[in-house]
Amino acid sequence: MPWWPRHARAGIAPSVLSADFADLRADLDSMTAAGADLFHLDVMDGHFVPNLTFGPFIVAAIRRATPLPLDVHLMISRPDTYCEAFLKAGADALTIHLEAEAPVADTLKMIRDGGARTGLSLNPGTPLDGLLPHLEALDLVLVMSVQPGFGGQAFQPAALDKVRRLQELRDERGLDFEISLDGGVNDRTAADCREAGADILVSGSFLFGAEDRAAAVGTLLGGR
Repeated sequence: MPWWPRHARAGIAPSVLSADFADLRADLDSMTAAGADLFHLDVMDGHFVPNLTFGPFIVAAIRRATPLPLDVHLMISRPDTYCEAFLKAGADALTIHLEAEAPVADTLKMIRDGGARTGLSLNPGTPLDGLLPHLEALDLVLVMSVQPGFGGQAFQPAALDKVRRLQELRDERGLDFEISLDGGVNDRTAADCREAGADILVSGSFLFGAEDRAAAVGTLLGGR
């Protein structure tokens, strides 16, 4: 399955946690028709973050409902324990957290060996230093612009500095990982995100709450 085209335009990743789970297939279809490139699935365990969402069973159901790529964001303490289950459920990418309790390098290898793209995320208060040894093993870096665990938080502009630095590091090292930005992405913040160098914009309530979802996607893309 092809991934989204980096550099051609920003990829738009609706965050499924903001969808209507009573009519999920309709919401997925609506976002696909509106121009989404992939779906972002937030998995929370109630331990790594103070909230619970869903597990592999729901991911498998979403996989059956859409042809778009699925980036499964594992906000859980021990992603190494659950990688196999989410891979079997149909994840195209598994994004783990630098702050999690699992061994990062071993977990990324587990994801790669399972045939999925490797992602690594870091919270707003976490510096980039701990991520640097893993850049060569990554397909995706997910920069959090809010504290993970709850939707609807205000965008933290300091995330843009991380995106800019990641773009510099990617160019300096000749790497090709994608830079994704998640949290508070809407009509007021998207332009700054794109200008900083984000390849993928994750957005939940702004997209799923829009009356005209195609227009909302176009807004995140800067009118293109």
